[in-house]
This record gives sequence, structure tokens and C-alpha cells, in this order.
Amino acid sequence: MQLSFLRTQFPQTAEALARLSPDDEGAAALRHLLYLDQHFMRRDHIRRDLSDAELSSPDLHPPSGSTFDVAVAGGGLSLIYAAVLARAGRSVCVFDRRRIGCGHREWNISRAELVPLWESGLFTQDEVERLILMQYRTGICRFAGGTDHPVSQVLDCVVDAETLLTQLRERASAAGAVLLDYHELAGYRADSDGVTVVLQPTSESAQATKRSVLQAITRKPRVLRARLLIDGLGAASPHAQFDLCCPTVGGVMDGLTLGSSPLTMDPQVGEILVTTEGIEDGKQHIWEGFPAPPAPQQQQTATTRMTIYLFYYARTESLARLSPLPLLSLYERFFQTLQRYKSGPLTLVRPTYGYIPAYTRLGNMPASPAQRVLLVGDAAGRHSPLTFCGFGSMIRSFWPIAVGVLRCLREDRLQRSDLAALWTEPPALQVMGGLTLMMSPSETGESAALSDPDGLNRLLDSAFGTLAAMGDTTYGRFLRDDVDAATFVRFMLGAARKHPQVYEKVFQQLSPSEVGRWLWRLFRLWMQS
Repeated sequence: MQLSFLRTQFPQTAEALARLSPDDEGAAALRHLLYLDQHFMRRDHIRRDLSDAELSSPDLHPPSGSTFDVAVAGGGLSLIYAAVLARAGRSVCVFDRRRIGCGHREWNISRAELVPLWESGLFTQDEVERLILMQYRTGICRFAGGTDHPVSQVLDCVVDAETLLTQLRERASAAGAVLLDYHELAGYRADSDGVTVVLQPTSESAQATKRSVLQAITRKPRVLRARLLIDGLGAASPHAQFDLCCPTVGGVMDGLTLGSSPLTMDPQVGEILVTTEGIEDGKQHIWEGFPAPPAPQQQQTATTRMTIYLFYYARTESLARLSPLPLLSLYERFFQTLQRYKSGPLTLVRPTYGYIPAYTRLGNMPASPAQRVLLVGDAAGRHSPLTFCGFGSMIRSFWPIAVGVLRCLREDRLQRSDLAALWTEPPALQVMGGLTLMMSPSETGESAALSDPDGLNRLLDSAFGTLAAMGDTTYGRFLRDDVDAATFVRFMLGAARKHPQVYEKVFQQLSPSEVGRWLWRLFRLWMQS
């Protein structure tokens, strides 16, 4: 698909990206958005059980020192595993279809959730503090037609994502990790002794090194061998067969009007979940807005920058029906409807986008797809399906999982059951998925959404009012995926008293089998409380 077609189909998106500096950044973002859209809907380009004939092909080019303890697929935040394992003395290789340590999202988190970065020894406490660019005072959730529901210490710290990834790359490299930029996973085969991984150079390597695209494509694939393959490919992973997803677009915007009204920006207030209308086009669109540091030349004045996101929840099987190119279509809506959310001569400074996958827990959770293959990050989908705190989930979980991986390598216990045992999660996550599905209408629930498009906002306003009434600590724990069983049950009872139709509306979006599984999980949670 040519860039000219994308510019015609998505004119406001293309125009906003074209204004970025350097000039080729916008074109690269358009190509990457198209890649994510196409590969999110189709993952069969990666072979998971390569044959002997394929592995013995003379076209395969083994790199020097091609045997490792661990191969890490994905050089985004999953690079954190490479840094930890290499510093612990393990031989590690990292590969990514783009430059390793290159991100396309902004990150917010609470200060307490950053503790594992220095507890692991990767950073000092002072270094972590320097990664925090700014911190706002209060967060709010607000749904169209409702009131503000304030909460503190939730996604209130702006993390310098670029510096964090750069430093992780430097630490991994300094510890001896081999970094293969511009190589994507073509296929692999796991056996009792290890995993054989085949990599294909990408066309992006040509753009980075000024070679022709044809030269990059015709370069021979590379093969390497590892005792363990860590899949940190996120939504593009061939293993990420999640049942719920959250297309997300936006970026750092400059030129916001300052003030205290909903259409203006207060630099001391973060907007965690905000809606400006009811269900449209079968989707409940939701905004997020977090104050961002000012431009370097504006350091002495109040910031007029905000990282703004637009997203919606969808069942994975219905996503193609909702839109053939979900991210690109959502970006176009972002620019078309941005003034509904915030006013000002808004300008895109840096784009941020991606698919955030999750599991409702109403079916079987994903396990390691094969022996010696471990899923982490968004590929594992172990974060909350309600708040989608993927960055927070990775930061909270990487250290105990990395310690477990080192133990498994030491004991050579790398079967699927050994790797699955590395994961633990709060029990309340077992039932949050049912609540999230009410924001992603099923085939049976769409008629209810059409007849009452504002009903979901009334329900959300009531639910978050219940959370706020339970106190700031409980409210914050709920949004940070840190709520225990007893507290969750208290929330469910309080929401039902305040909004008696809550379960009827939830059940309208679920199939009979999903209702049964959700009630069973809720009963088990009740018994644990």
C-alpha cells in the first residue's frame, strides 16, 4: 500500500505527521502504523515449527557466536530482561525489526511502581528519580454527563521513555548482550535442547544505513540458537492470541489552552479516563490526557503540552469488522474530534500509538506456547483488562520473573509448566474482564448500545463514584491493578446498590457461557474474601 494512498485516505493524520521534524519522521510513522495494522490482523507470517529442510537451507547465515542462553524477541521495554540477564552473567541476544531501544509510546506510572528499577540493581534510586520528568498533583476520571472523580498517585509521574530505553540498551550492551537491530523473527523451532531462531533483515535497515531496499530484502536470513526464547513482541507476537484489545493513538500535543474547565488543561491534573460522547460507530471512545514537560525554550513558563490518547475497547474477533485499518482510522478520528476534548491551536509534537492486548480471563489464560518459550509484556497479556497498565505491569513484574528465569536456566527447568509458574497476579484480575466487556459491545449487545448510546457513560459514572466513595487508597489500588479479593467484592456490592441495573447491563454484552464463567469466578473470589 503506497504512502500516497494513505495520505488520501487519512488526510488529517498524514498532514499532522508531515509537520514533524525531521521531515522523514512522519512518513516513517505512517509506514509503521500500516505495518502494525496489517500484522495485528495476520500473524501467520511467523513460522512456529520450522522443518529440518528449512533449518538446513544454505541461505541461512549463522552470525559469529550464534549460541546463547537467552534470545529476546523485541527491543522495546522487553530490553529490560536482556539487561538484567546479561548483567547476571548469561549470554543474551536481542533482535528487533526496528532499532533496539526505539519506542513509540509515552509512559506514565506512579512513583512507588518504579521501585523495582533500583531494587534490581539496574539503576540507582537517584537515576530513577532523574527519569521522572514531572509529576502532577491529582488525577480524575470523568464520563460524559457525569462529575469528576479525583484520585491521587495513579499514572501521575511522566517517565522519560527515550532515556530509559537508551540506558537499558547501554546497560545490556555493556554487559555483553548481542544487539541485532533491524532483524525480525521469521520463525523458530523449540526442541528438548533449545530453540533455533531464524531472523530476516528488514527493509527498515536499508533506510537506516542508506542501502537500497532491494539490498536489505535480499540479505540472507540469520539463524541463532538459544536455551530460552523470550517473546516481548507485544501485540505483533505470533503467540498473542488475546480476546480483548485496545487500539490507542495520540501523542504529545502543544498549544493547549490553560484553565480549569473540561476543554482546557490544568498542568497539575491528569485525566485518566474521560469520555465526551456516548457510543458512536459501535465503539465507546475514551480519552486520556497527562501533562507533559514544556518545550526546552519554555522551561520558565507553565507547560502547554499534554500527552493525549484516544482509544476504545474491542473484542478481537470483531475488530476487523469495526475497521479494516484500526489504528489509522482511529488516528483520523483523533484529529477530527480533538477539539471536543481540548481547545487551543493544537500541534502534534511526537506521535504515540499501538495495540494494547489483554485477556478477559473468561477463557483459558495463555501459557507458554512451547517448551523454552516465555511470553512477557503485552504478548503475555497479564496486566489488567480494565486499565491496561502495560508499562506498569512490565515494571512491576520484570524483576521476579527475571529471577525465576535465572533459576530455571540454572536448573535447566524450561518446560511449559516451569515457565507458566513464573507468573502470579492479583486474584481480582480474574473478574475484571467481565466489566471491561461492557465497553466492547458484542453482536448481541450492540442493539442495547444503539437504543441507549449514553447508558454506558451513566454506568461508568456510577461505578467510579462508588470507587471514589471507598476512599483514595482503595480507588488508587483498583486503577493500579493492586486490589485484593475482599476489596473487589465490596466494590461490586457498592456498585450494585448505587446502580441496580449494573449487572443487567454487563450481562447484555456477554454470551450465556461467558456469564456462567464470570459468575463462577466471582463466586470463587467471594469465597477467598
